[in-house]
Amino acid sequence: MAPPLEHGAHISGTTRRSLLAGVAALGALGAAGCSRVATASTEGGGDLLDRLRAAGVVRLGIAGEIPFGYIDKNGELTGEAPELARVIFKRLGVEKVQPVPTEFGSLIPGLNSQQFDVVAAGMYVTPERCEQVIFADPDYQMLDSFIVRKGNPKGLHNYKDVVDKKAKFATGTGYAEIQYAVEAGYKESDILIVPDQVAGLNAVEAGRVDVFAGTALTTREVVKKSAKAEATKAFTPTVGGKPHVDGGAFAFRRTETNLRDAFNAELRKLKKSGELFRILEPFGFTRAEMTDLTAKELCGG
Repeated sequence: MAPPLEHGAHISGTTRRSLLAGVAALGALGAAGCSRVATASTEGGGDLLDRLRAAGVVRLGIAGEIPFGYIDKNGELTGEAPELARVIFKRLGVEKVQPVPTEFGSLIPGLNSQQFDVVAAGMYVTPERCEQVIFADPDYQMLDSFIVRKGNPKGLHNYKDVVDKKAKFATGTGYAEIQYAVEAGYKESDILIVPDQVAGLNAVEAGRVDVFAGTALTTREVVKKSAKAEATKAFTPTVGGKPHVDGGAFAFRRTETNLRDAFNAELRKLKKSGELFRILEPFGFTRAEMTDLTAKELCGG
């Protein structure tokens, strides 16, 4: 995460990068293993939290994307969002979490058709998505970074550098970084689109491109074992002439404001105590990814 657009990014018709690791292997679990909660919701903020407490389980929509929400090699649900969900929902009186794997682009439709109770996939908060669901405040923020050859021989530190130095540029299918590069003046038809950050690393190592753009988290993780490539320092892309920072969060049905508000209250406590960082750190997040951004800000008001 990145997405249909890099963790959910926001180019029209696109979403966040999705690795879909584990979805195929566990698709049946999501479909067959779901204990359903009654679908009716009352007026005045919804009663889903009460019903989840009564059922003792919350169904999490995940997209099989490392490190945001996925099934590991032992068949266990993990990732930054599911682990955070375990903590918060237990504090809210819901003891168990249950994965419902799906493709990233199906998360919002699946949520709104009651296939699961909450999206726990590190989804970027965007104005377009805010028209379809309500978000908790972000539990992380994300900047961009480049994969370049060791020593960064072309001196590429942002999208303007890529344009000015006529670098061969690559990014992933549906990534927000496509938009960022185009806004900086790079011709979209000249961008090499590859499936994911692993393919991007391979393209840089092989010399097919000078740079691959992705999130700071995914680029620094993928280059750890590379002898030929490195990740640049994280930077803020520009959107509409202004610095732009993405934030990922849990999503809820628009009727369920009571659940969203209760979730936010516990999230604020975790941020204040520092426990949020301790939950996310094992998945590659650093203190630079901790944030005080709000859903209201990212929804556009």
